[in-house]
Amino acid sequence: MLIGVVAGLVGALLFGVGAVIQAHAVRRQDSSPDKLTGFVASSVRDPWTILVVGMYLAGFVLHAVAIWMLPLYFAQASVAMSLPVTAVASLVLHERLTAVHWSALAAVTAGLVLLALGSGSPGAVVVTPAFAGTLTAGFVLVALVSTRGARLQGAWLGTVAGLGYAGSAIAVRGVEADIHPLVVVAALTVPAYSLIAFWLYSLGMDRAGVSSVTAPLIVAQTIVPALVGVALLGDGVRDGWWPGVVTGLVLATAGAILLSRDHPSGSPASESASAPGLAGRPDRAPRR
Repeated sequence: MLIGVVAGLVGALLFGVGAVIQAHAVRRQDSSPDKLTGFVASSVRDPWTILVVGMYLAGFVLHAVAIWMLPLYFAQASVAMSLPVTAVASLVLHERLTAVHWSALAAVTAGLVLLALGSGSPGAVVVTPAFAGTLTAGFVLVALVSTRGARLQGAWLGTVAGLGYAGSAIAVRGVEADIHPLVVVAALTVPAYSLIAFWLYSLGMDRAGVSSVTAPLIVAQTIVPALVGVALLGDGVRDGWWPGVVTGLVLATAGAILLSRDHPSGSPASESASAPGLAGRPDRAPRR
């Protein structure tokens, strides 16, 4: 379990810092990333985005280790520590934190401690036609919702992106060394979910503050796998610790929701442009 916890927390550090760099990268582009194809085309030429992708890939490997060694609710909650990291790191973009935000960070941390104390044994790898079919159907649903990305606001984009990352995390439970068609389906849905989630997350941070987009993302990618893991994938809870685990999830979720409140600062574009060491393009018109 210790290896899984360490892997999850180091992954959270990479995800948290990477999110702030991702916000800078998308805000310095000449146009809003409203279309997935245009976003990919511009991102592959942008060194900042390439750096973020590298950090996320390393974080994902560590996240996968946590998923295999911990119950999904604990693995996702450990990675949710990226939210406090992101909130603090976003200070470099001049996104100020209020007393409410700091209280929310404390709530998230306390919730994760309770989840750690109540964590039981993880469920086994699941490779069934129903599992693979559900993963595929979930991806199609997230992809359909993403087609309305240009009309969604920051918090909603974060929520849908969180559902994408949730699908990716659940899909990891279907990947094993014994390769056969169902394992291939599960393995392919991992990057498919992640690509759409990464795009929507970037689009959200182009329109709103980093923490206000990251918070609903964390809620979605924590709660959904937690419920699926306990209800369907055999994740366990220590005897007598159900109240603690439920309280931990409530605290972590409530803290994330409080952090979703926008920061008292200017537009994302102007924040990025004025941040020391992260200069944006001065000719980019601010957008909300």
